[in-house]
Amino acid sequence: MLKLITSVFLTISTFFGAFFTEIERLPENKYNSIITFDSISAEETKISENEKLKCRDWFNENLCLVGNSDKLPYDFKVGGRSLGSNTADWDITVGKESAVGAVYNGGKTTYITLSHKKSDIEATIEATIYEENATCEWTVYITNTGAENSPVISDFYAADTDFEIKNAALYYSKGSHNEPYDFALMRKSLSLFPAVFTSEDGRSTDTYLPYFNISGKNSGLVLGIGWTGLWKADISKTVGEISVKVKQEKFKAYLLPGEEVRSPLVSLSFYEGGNPLKGFNAFRSWISSCVYPENIPDTMTMLEFSGPMHTQTAEELFAAADGYGEEVYGKIDCFWMDAGWYKYNEGWHDSVGSWVANPDRFPNGIGEVSDFAASKGCGLVLWFEPERVCKDSLFHIKGAEEDKWLIEVEDEDNIMWNLANDDATDYLIEYISTFLRDNKISVYRQDFNFSPDIYWENADKDFYGNRKGITENHYVTNLYRYLDGLCENVDGLIIDNCASGGRRLDLEMVRRSVPVWRSDYNCNPHENILEATQSQTFGLSFWLPLSGTVAYSESEYAARSSIMPMSLETFGTIHGEHYGEYTAQRAMMNGYYYPLSSGSYYSDRMLAMQYSDYSAENGMALVYKRADVSDSEYTVRLNGLKADTVYSVYDYDKPEEVFEMTGNELMSDGIKLTLPEGEKAFIIMFSVK
Repeated sequence: MLKLITSVFLTISTFFGAFFTEIERLPENKYNSIITFDSISAEETKISENEKLKCRDWFNENLCLVGNSDKLPYDFKVGGRSLGSNTADWDITVGKESAVGAVYNGGKTTYITLSHKKSDIEATIEATIYEENATCEWTVYITNTGAENSPVISDFYAADTDFEIKNAALYYSKGSHNEPYDFALMRKSLSLFPAVFTSEDGRSTDTYLPYFNISGKNSGLVLGIGWTGLWKADISKTVGEISVKVKQEKFKAYLLPGEEVRSPLVSLSFYEGGNPLKGFNAFRSWISSCVYPENIPDTMTMLEFSGPMHTQTAEELFAAADGYGEEVYGKIDCFWMDAGWYKYNEGWHDSVGSWVANPDRFPNGIGEVSDFAASKGCGLVLWFEPERVCKDSLFHIKGAEEDKWLIEVEDEDNIMWNLANDDATDYLIEYISTFLRDNKISVYRQDFNFSPDIYWENADKDFYGNRKGITENHYVTNLYRYLDGLCENVDGLIIDNCASGGRRLDLEMVRRSVPVWRSDYNCNPHENILEATQSQTFGLSFWLPLSGTVAYSESEYAARSSIMPMSLETFGTIHGEHYGEYTAQRAMMNGYYYPLSSGSYYSDRMLAMQYSDYSAENGMALVYKRADVSDSEYTVRLNGLKADTVYSVYDYDKPEEVFEMTGNELMSDGIKLTLPEGEKAFIIMFSVK
């Protein structure tokens, strides 16, 4: 009877889903909430053998179908018939597991093939397990192997499965939307009404980050999504279980002969216990060790060389830069050239698509700038926005000569380079790869400053037979092929992922890039910019270890507010007292993370966060006393330490005053700080004695 009642309730909730379930953009005061976490020891933070076994058992049973299980964690319909309800319609073959790292760093990959008995549809699941991280991932590919159009593919879920997690709460985060509370962490209780999350305009992290920590009384899991477009996630509570559904939000299409589509990438990180910090750190450690490109360093420091408003010639820029000594260049990795290095009309944005150096400013090309940077021991970062082409730009002229290489929308100034077209993608790969090689570019900076969804919808109608979502699917797939192609063609290339500041931080982009500029809120000198910068580091650190923005330099408080792994120095910064400082602290941010005090960006609240290495033997806490905090004392209670181990602890400003305390004392009693009037940023360092 209980199952019947639940079934009826779920049917009703689905019917009224649009009314009850959508998570709307929240008003500013909702980000005022304080989320606290219990203490967790170093031993509890580590991934246990039981967690590894749990992940392996789930992977084998659900993806590799060990034990003749036919319970599949994904689903789709072919001609209206669901895979999950009609597995007898399919022949299923499970391949052999690869060696560790053969496909993805640290992972073993298995390919599962599903052949439809009633059509020429074939599905391939690329499934990878990262046993040391208690994490697995998979992507579903569907191909029409026949000579005629396939039946319609619909309800294409990358994930449609349940988990036994009791008394679960859901932790999720805001995306990047040019706001001071970008990346703010949120918490909600789950119910029978699904919590529904989507991306807003086609850029994957404009509204929410596609990462979800489902934390129960005794166990939990972290769900990750890789889809650089319109994704949708439904998460709800059923009787004793949590239901998870993930898909490309809009897709319903037949496939042409030989045509292939894919699902979003889905990852699951399993953990035991009721502390969500275990899940956050399991996910972060997987991102660091297995997902980030292997050539990404723990820190990168860039010096602004030429920006969108600059008009100096190469000779003038070189003369200015020659005025700085070796001590300046010894503390940076790359020169940074942002938009505007090509010839434009009224502003940098009106000639995007003409990827040729402005001959009036750079008569010898960008390669001369790379050579100058190399003479200082540095590489060169160069900005592109290849998916947008302006009217009469070189790429607009080329695209207009070809069939379906450009997507235009009435009353929209922007024109989209159609990555859904394989030939257009091939051309872009070849052109940009050649440019990067010829000009010796170290870091390729990719921006994306407009909403793609309406362009995809137009192309569905105009180019692809009104097949819903087909343009987006091919476009996103080829976006990955494009970025992979650049890295294959340009040795050692690093990709900086911007997209109007942090609006494409999904799992597939994390696999290929890092966000050196994570929020466009830092484009302007807001009154609360330092507190917002602290808060954004605090929020994004739950999920992604590496991010960055401009380094502020007007004071010690400003410099410490912008401690983060990726950092952009300006010519003004290098005259500052704190230029090049805090390098060791920045490098620590790629380990475990523990939030200590959640103050958002409010000037009357403390904010504090801790980073430590995976051994729990070394780390730091960043403690920010904002201007309007009225307290005279603050107790720093560290987290994730070895309880019985003795640590040496000191204030960065008073290295001669070293305290010795056990991990248990540091986590329970803590250290009292005397707070001065006005702003103050403390750095508390600790290490095993």
